[in-house]
Amino acid sequence: MGEGRTLVIIPTYNERDNVPRVVPLVLEQSPEVDVLIVDDASPDGTGQVADELAAESDGRVHVLHREGKEGLGKAYIAGFRWGLAAGYQRLCEMDADLSHPASALPDFLEACRSYDFVIGSRYVNGRVTVVNWPMTRLLVSYFGSFYARTITGLPVSDATGGFNMFDRRVLEDIDLDRIQSNGYSFQIELKFRAWAKGFDFVELPIVFTERDQGESKMSRAIILEAVWKVWKLRLLRLFGRL
Repeated sequence: MGEGRTLVIIPTYNERDNVPRVVPLVLEQSPEVDVLIVDDASPDGTGQVADELAAESDGRVHVLHREGKEGLGKAYIAGFRWGLAAGYQRLCEMDADLSHPASALPDFLEACRSYDFVIGSRYVNGRVTVVNWPMTRLLVSYFGSFYARTITGLPVSDATGGFNMFDRRVLEDIDLDRIQSNGYSFQIELKFRAWAKGFDFVELPIVFTERDQGESKMSRAIILEAVWKVWKLRLLRLFGRL
C-alpha cells in the first residue's frame, strides 16, 4: 500500500473541528504523502468526521479507531505499527491542532533523503519560534528540553517537540515494545532511543503556533512523567539495557 510513500500520523481526541482543516493541508504538500488519523474514541465524534474524510480521499486518508483514551505515546506506537505493516518508507508525527506547520513537510521529505530522522524544532540555533504561548508554557517547554538534554546527553535542541519524521529503519530497529513513556516524555524517549542506536538526524526550524480551537492535552502528570523518565533513560543506556 505505502511502498516508497510517507505516512503522516495524526492522533486525535476531541478534534472534530480541527481534523477537516489539517488533513487537506497535509495532503496538498506532496502527492507521495498519506494520512493516518488515530482516534481514541473521541466523544465529540472526531472518528466519524475522520471516516468521512477517508471516504472522500481516494485512498490517501486512513483511520485507526481505538477503544478509548490511552495516551499520546500508545496512539503513536499504534500508528507506527499500522504504517510499518502497510509498507510506508517514512512515518511522520504531527498534531491535529494546526500547531505544526504542514508547509514544512516538503523540507522534511527532502531532509530524509540524507538523514535517518528529522526533528521539527522550535528552538534550533538559539532562536525561539513559538507563537501565542503563555510565558509559563514556553518556559516549561524550553527548559524541559534543556533538562532532558542535560540528563540524557541527547544532543537535541527541542527534545519534547512532536513534529518529527522517521525512516522506517529507525522504528524497526528501536523496538517499539520497549518504549514505556506515554505523555510528552514519549517524544524524548523516541528521539533518545533513535540517537542511542546511532541513527543520524537533523533539526529543521519550524514556527509553532498555539491551537486556536479545542483544548491542550498538557497536564501536571505529563510534566512529572517527563521529569523522572529522563533519569530512567540515562540509567538504561548506562547499563546497556536500551
